[in-house]
Amino acid sequence: MANVTFISWNVNGIRAVEKKEALKWIDESEVDFLGLQEIKAEADQIPETIFGRDYKFQSINSSCNKGQSGVALYTDFKGEAFSCDHVDILDEGRINEYHFGNIAYFNVYFPNGQRSEERLAYKLAFYDRFLEHILELRKQGKSIVVCGDVNTAHHPIDLARPKANEKTSGFLPIEREWQDKLLASGFIDTFRHIHGEVEDRYSWWSYRAAARKNNVGWRIDYFYVSDDLKDRIVDADILDDVMGSDHCPVKLVLDIA
Repeated sequence: MANVTFISWNVNGIRAVEKKEALKWIDESEVDFLGLQEIKAEADQIPETIFGRDYKFQSINSSCNKGQSGVALYTDFKGEAFSCDHVDILDEGRINEYHFGNIAYFNVYFPNGQRSEERLAYKLAFYDRFLEHILELRKQGKSIVVCGDVNTAHHPIDLARPKANEKTSGFLPIEREWQDKLLASGFIDTFRHIHGEVEDRYSWWSYRAAARKNNVGWRIDYFYVSDDLKDRIVDADILDDVMGSDHCPVKLVLDIA
């Protein structure tokens, strides 16, 4: 067996990140699966210079709404990409589903519910459709790895100002209940599995009011795995020293190869 490293990052515009050369660190890192969210680009708009490494397999899922959402997956692991349009019913480019070996890997940009009551309702329905889908794959014997921007902080420890955000989408009880349901269904928050109740670790900061400098952030980017992979979790971390977006990357290392 050998370690496999997964990186997840909401880049908030892959072309903007390329101009900052903010993905060049991939070339000096052992990254076996790179999942990017909110790329805001069509496949032919992604610069070839984002990093030098030439991954053998890539899967780009762009939104039907140009300049919005979109996800991208890069790996050298041979597998099969699947459409997940029964979950992403509005074709917003929110999911890469990629099966390799006995693992179903998902790179997901979950909806944001702050814009309107309608978008909040869509977010919650998306959550439910996604959970139903991965539970069906579990019944089929698949192990599951889920990464991405979940757009919800699970517990008060997962954001700097929980009291002030109790009525804000991204920390509403009804949103957090879905994460409770996910874990109760046999999934593991890998960061908490490794680090326990460590405080002041976040993955997103507003561009306003020097939030990142002051570490007034939210942990809304996650790696979840099905509990059959529990003993294979080697490491999980938040790479908060990597700049270039309002999010930072998160990492998972599994002993599965």
